[in-house]
Amino acid sequence: MFVLSPHGRIYFTDSCMSPHISMFLWSYCQLLLLTINITLAHVMCFARVIFRFFVHIGLEYAFTFWVCFMLYKEYGKVATMRLRFIASQSRHAEQFTVVVRNVPHVSGQSISDTVDQFFQKNHPDTYLCHQAVYNANNYARLVRRRDRLQNWLDYYLLKFERHPNKRPTVKTGFLGLWGSKMDAIDYYRHQIKRFDNKLTAERQKVLKSSKSVMPVAFVSFKSRWGAAVCAQTQQSKNPTLWLTNWAPEPRDVYWQNLAIPFVSLSIRKLIISVMVFALVFFYMIPIAFVQSLANLEGLEKVAPFLRPVIELKFVKEFLQGFLPGLALKIFLYILPTVLMIMSKIEGHIAQSTLERRSAAKYYYFMLVNVFLGSIVAGTAFQQLHSFLHQSPTQIPRTIGVSIPMKATFFITYIMVDGWAGIAGEILRLKSLVIFHLKNMFLVKTERDREKAMDPGSINFPETLPSLQLYFLLGIVYAVVTPILLPFIIIFFAFAYFVYRHQIINVYNQQYESAGAFWPHVHSRIIASLLISQLLLLGLLSTKKAANSTPILVMLPILTIWFHKYCKHRFEPAFRKYPLEEAMAKDTADSETESLINLKAYLSDAYLHPIFHSFENEDAQAEEAEEEVELAQVRVDKREHIHTHTHSPVASDPSSPSPPHYVYHYQS
Repeated sequence: MFVLSPHGRIYFTDSCMSPHISMFLWSYCQLLLLTINITLAHVMCFARVIFRFFVHIGLEYAFTFWVCFMLYKEYGKVATMRLRFIASQSRHAEQFTVVVRNVPHVSGQSISDTVDQFFQKNHPDTYLCHQAVYNANNYARLVRRRDRLQNWLDYYLLKFERHPNKRPTVKTGFLGLWGSKMDAIDYYRHQIKRFDNKLTAERQKVLKSSKSVMPVAFVSFKSRWGAAVCAQTQQSKNPTLWLTNWAPEPRDVYWQNLAIPFVSLSIRKLIISVMVFALVFFYMIPIAFVQSLANLEGLEKVAPFLRPVIELKFVKEFLQGFLPGLALKIFLYILPTVLMIMSKIEGHIAQSTLERRSAAKYYYFMLVNVFLGSIVAGTAFQQLHSFLHQSPTQIPRTIGVSIPMKATFFITYIMVDGWAGIAGEILRLKSLVIFHLKNMFLVKTERDREKAMDPGSINFPETLPSLQLYFLLGIVYAVVTPILLPFIIIFFAFAYFVYRHQIINVYNQQYESAGAFWPHVHSRIIASLLISQLLLLGLLSTKKAANSTPILVMLPILTIWFHKYCKHRFEPAFRKYPLEEAMAKDTADSETESLINLKAYLSDAYLHPIFHSFENEDAQAEEAEEEVELAQVRVDKREHIHTHTHSPVASDPSSPSPPHYVYHYQS
């Protein structure tokens, strides 16, 4: 036993206890108390650190659940709006039509006969008619060339009408720069007549050659229900034949790609995938090469004769500060066009699909070269090299460490690129400058002026990836550096009002996709969530709370599960048409419009543009000739008045150009 004295000493009452043992126990108790105090202090400090990191982890959970909740509501809302819109639409050709690709060749039968027999046999109660697809791309090129000639003729007729004293002339050489002079009106009339003969011969070739008929057809049905059954089922035991899908809206069809054989589509997609990968990771190589040529040494090597000019102080400062940035801007400006060309090479048959694929490629480029390229030092190729030579588990850690240090850069990027871009969108200064340049150098007739003034449609392949990149920045920095969030919120607020105004009042709608872009937007947002979670996981693994990172592992799993759930729950509304909805719409139409001739309505809905030019050719040519003759009579009359009265006749500067011969062709 031991007792504590009033002086704080410990006395053992056992007489057998040695004084040395007593001192040892006393020292041990004091050491134990000191250890407990130190341990409690460390535990409290560690608890404060853990609490701080758990705030970030909790906020990541909160942001994830909130984004998923809003995505779920929005996905359901968009899917409901899509189905409601389709149900409220009046009769449209795409609701009754299916595009059939890879039609097999049957010996002794044409493609048209094969399609007709197959659908009469397999869809006897619902099949109505079909329209074959011709490879008229060469004919379309001739039409475009003839259209340009007709535009020049209109210009010179208008010029002669305004100045009847002098008939316009033109040089017949290259680009009108040299060659013998001829009367411009007679020359272009002769050229147009020659092209008319070429067009007639090409037309006969297309119609008579069996090779011009492609193994593709637009098949129309008597009801929406019949079209839905055909579009959403397998037609043959060979899954590579008789491939059916919903036909795009007639305005949405990209006719040139209908002529691509089905066998080459897979090869094209593989080649384009490799090219996109190379473009994303090696895009800085041509930019660096051009910038190296743009510096003074490179220019002097390429063009030694410019050395005296380059050595001037003003020119040297201008070139050093302007040319490298100009080279970068030019390459970035042509990038969306390059991506659209790649998407066309892939073989998609709808303009909306082309824009979605181009937007996906542009998003990958911005993700690697703007987001990762700004966080990780070096070019995209150097980043790829460093990532390939380290463990995959270290990649989030490498990027996550750099994220907080780049917050200031992205704030500046949002203000300069985002805010200024929205301001430029509402002002449309670039479009205004381009219009005036076209009006100054290219516009010759009123038709040219209308084309120059056309605002076009909203640039989805470039606009959507930019918005998705800003959302990615917001969701990544929402937990790590929340100071960036106000700048993102201001950007999206401006973007909402500006693009809403532009879509309603400025842009022209080229096609109606009924919200078909939303599944892709949903996927990009989910990808942004996963990236933010992995990067936060990598960032925390470098801190004192490394043991708390397993708590975040559940977030990517839950996010992927949520994406799979939404994909199975809502995405079928964007890929298929419910038979219940189709039957209800057919029943409602039969009650209100029972006497409509559906075959006559669908007979020319997907008529190839070449046939539109065939059936209207003679009438339009006669009308154009009559108008040209009337214009010539007016000119001759003015010449007669001028000759006999010797007084000038004022011409109307706003008089329209004569009506011209119009062809319809695929762009």
